[in-house]
Amino acid sequence: MTYGDQPTLSVDGVEIPLLGFGTWQLEPADARRMVAEALRIGYRHIDTAWIYKNEKAVGEGIRDSGVPREDIFLTTKIWVEHFTHDALLKQAEESAESLGTTPDLLLLHWPKPTPTFEETLGALNQAKDRGLTRNIGLSNFPSKEFRQAQALSKARLITNQVEHHPYLGVDALVATAAELGSSITAWSPLAQGKIADDATISEIAQAHGKTNGQATLRWLIQNRIIAIPRTTKESRARENFDIFDFELSGEEMQRMDALDRGERLGDWLDPAYDWDKSAA
Repeated sequence: MTYGDQPTLSVDGVEIPLLGFGTWQLEPADARRMVAEALRIGYRHIDTAWIYKNEKAVGEGIRDSGVPREDIFLTTKIWVEHFTHDALLKQAEESAESLGTTPDLLLLHWPKPTPTFEETLGALNQAKDRGLTRNIGLSNFPSKEFRQAQALSKARLITNQVEHHPYLGVDALVATAAELGSSITAWSPLAQGKIADDATISEIAQAHGKTNGQATLRWLIQNRIIAIPRTTKESRARENFDIFDFELSGEEMQRMDALDRGERLGDWLDPAYDWDKSAA
């Protein structure tokens, strides 16, 4: 794959563009339009999920863009109701069919206590072995379950996609990912717009002639975190992509890190599990 000059993260020999385009809550028409536009802007990493009900539109957007499929890193996710062996393989087939292409990465959307991790991870590995995805990973797994899942997985779980933004640090998960040879991908990286009014971020952004969103995304990718902002506005998608021509200083990075207040915006974690406790 070729991703131009944009920075990538190499995980288990797989190159993943650090900046992606997310499609959560995008209606099919918006997903198709915005995926095509994002790819024309220069994004080379697209994220979707079966439960978003827009996989078909995402696939259409990829084809509309004119960007060669081999130049795009595409992620989708197995929904929690499909975690039994047969249901997982069936959904993996359906997702590839809806997308019109084999995804580069297939994630388990949330951890669930039943069926067993053994069954689900076994089926996820089978999906990879059968060519229904090129790589596998997780989403929303706390460190304990992240380790358990990798111990049960023949293939490397190349990312754990979780909520992460300046107000929710994930230091423990980052350390776990490093220990397991994996990575962290941030969903809601702009705290669903809350960063727009932050005085500290504004000061840092203005020093570089950038917006608060651009400074925040820059902070994430400099920390080697994959970020997948989403928007229905082409102008915002273009703005979010314009982060490769400046760099935050060490002091600015520390000031961004210090904004962590353990604020979680979306928590659907099964009560069987606990999030990592913040060191802050």
